[in-house]
Amino acid sequence: QVQLVESGGGSVQSGGSLRLSCAASGPSYALSYLSYMGWFRQAPGKEREGVASIVDYGSTTYADSVKGRFTISQDNGKNTLYLQMNSLKPEDTAMYYCAATARPYLRRVFDVGDYPYWGQGTQVTVSS
Repeated sequence: QVQLVESGGGSVQSGGSLRLSCAASGPSYALSYLSYMGWFRQAPGKEREGVASIVDYGSTTYADSVKGRFTISQDNGKNTLYLQMNSLKPEDTAMYYCAATARPYLRRVFDVGDYPYWGQGTQVTVSS
């Protein structure tokens, strides 16, 4: 069973930066099968939405709202996923979740139902 643990959330002022981390653990064979990993967020009263995703061979996808400001990356040697968030805005305030799947292909990388593994979330609050 794959476990994901996020860290790095906090409170910042508008225009500030944060770096989220997601540590993946579990049996090595299970970790080796992970294909897509992503960051999602959920604000109070809103549905969970995709922010950024990365495939095992490195291709990335971003939500339009974060393009040019957020960067997703992974360190396979450390089984860690990152999300560098720059130029943060109040509308970025949400609980941020790390997610992973072993599905070989996702037609839409931000479909929540395609990800069986989720972390507990880390809160990001951006004040104006």
